Amino acid sequence: MPKTNLAKGIGIAGLTCGVMDISAALIVYGAMGAKPLRLLQGIAGGVLGPRAYNGGVRTALLGLLLHFVIAFSAATIFFLASRFIRFLIDQAVLSGVLYGIAVYFFMNRVVVPLSAATKYPFSVKAMLIGVVIHIFCVGIPISLNIRKYAR
Repeated sequence: MPKTNLAKGIGIAGLTCGVMDISAALIVYGAMGAKPLRLLQGIAGGVLGPRAYNGGVRTALLGLLLHFVIAFSAATIFFLASRFIRFLIDQAVLSGVLYGIAVYFFMNRVVVPLSAATKYPFSVKAMLIGVVIHIFCVGIPISLNIRKYAR
C-alpha cells in the first residue's frame, strides 16, 4: 500500500471510529442522564484523576483529545496487524466484530484499571452496552476502512 493510502486509511478509520464511538457514548449515556461535559471529563480523568471533574471545558476538551488519540491508536494497531494477518482484511466484518470486543476488554480490563480514572463496580448491563458500541462504532468501522485502503 502506498504511504498516502496508509495515512489516509488510518486517518479515516481513526476519525470515523472516534466520531462514531463518542457520538454513541453521548447518546446512550446521555439518555441515562450523563452530561456531555462530564462524560468527556471522565475520559480526561484517566490522566488527571478525579480533579478532571473540576476543570470545566478545558478538561472536557482534553478528554475529547485523548479519546481521538485512542481511536487513532486502535486504527493504527489494526492496520499493522492486517499486514501480517490476512484474515483481518479478507473477513473485515467478522474481524471488526472481534476487534471491537477485544478493544472493549483491553480498555476496560487493562487501560482503565491502570489509569487514574474513577473506578465503577462491574455491571453486566454496562458491559453489554459497551461491547455493542465497540463492535459497531469501533471494530467494524476500523476494519472496513482499513480494508478499503489496504488494497
